[in-house]
Amino acid sequence: MIRIDAIWLATEPLDMRAGADTILTRVVKVFGSARPHHAYLFANRRSTRMKVLVYDGFGVWLAARRLNKGHFIWANGHSEIAETLNPEQLRALVIGLPWQTLAHDHVIAVV
Repeated sequence: MIRIDAIWLATEPLDMRAGADTILTRVVKVFGSARPHHAYLFANRRSTRMKVLVYDGFGVWLAARRLNKGHFIWANGHSEIAETLNPEQLRALVIGLPWQTLAHDHVIAVV
């Protein structure tokens, strides 16, 4: 339904009360711009909720996700302001699995 060419994970937490305009402002501040067909992922401080903003070239889509149990395995927030994810990593992230072990080229990097 929505084409996504790149997936960006923000490492710093976001207040989940933020709406589309506030999150779009945060995307521009953190990533420099909102690019068409890019997804920008944010989590709250406890990593129990996630919001995804996608700009499709015509408008902005905003989705929210909350797990019934547990929390999302999020980036540590200490090294970078953002990380890129591939589609497999995104699928693992949204169901609460450790996405960092799924390398971009499918090599085993962590044992």
